[in-house]
Amino acid sequence: MAKAKPQYNRIKAVLAEQNTTSLWLADHLGMNRSTVSKWCTNEMQPTVKSLFKIAKALDVDVRELLVSNKG
Repeated sequence: MAKAKPQYNRIKAVLAEQNTTSLWLADHLGMNRSTVSKWCTNEMQPTVKSLFKIAKALDVDVRELLVSNKG
């Protein structure tokens, strides 16, 4: 059985909560759609600078995009 990929960010969840897509986010940020898709699947993590741009585009606090490691 394959191990589940660790979740580091909540970008995909926030996009779903806002009823929007990774394609919209990529276009809005002027980023490669493949890169944004990899962020959403946790295959790759955005830079801190990109994380702040994502938060601004989604109108959320940047902390809402991160998975807590407490608990």
